Amino acid sequence: MIFNTTLNNKDAAASINEMLGTSYSFIQAIKLGGVGSKRMVIDAVSPGFADLINAVSDINYGNIELREKGILVHINKGLKNFSWAIPYYQLHTYKTEGFSIHAQGNFVRFKNNKFLKENKSFIQKIVNFKIENDKKYQYY
Repeated sequence: MIFNTTLNNKDAAASINEMLGTSYSFIQAIKLGGVGSKRMVIDAVSPGFADLINAVSDINYGNIELREKGILVHINKGLKNFSWAIPYYQLHTYKTEGFSIHAQGNFVRFKNNKFLKENKSFIQKIVNFKIENDKKYQYY
C-alpha cells in the first residue's frame, strides 16, 4: 500500500504502524546497526507506480526503512514523499541488473551503481529479516 507522507498524516502513520509495526527506537536502531538505507537511484518502477516518478529526466531517489513486520520503501518525487509499506510475507527481492523489490503486484528497481554497492550490507540485513520472519510460519 502506498501512502503520501509529504505532510504529517496521522491516518497514514496509524495504518503503517498497524501493518508494519512501529519504528525502532534509537537504542534498538544502534543495536541493529542501523534501520535505514542510504539513498539509491531508482532505475524503473511498475506501471502502477509510474505517476510517482519524475516525468522529466531528473534522477529519482529512494531509500528503505526496516520495521518489525516489514519494510517501508520511500520514494521522493520533487518535493513530495511517498512510502510503500510492504509486510515481510509479501516481500520478494531480486538481484538482476540492479536490485528490485517486488510486492503487491508492483516493483521498484534500483540502479546498480555506487549507491547500491554502499547499501550491500543493508540489503543483506533485509534478506536476513525476511528469512527470520518466514521461520515463524513454516509450511510443510
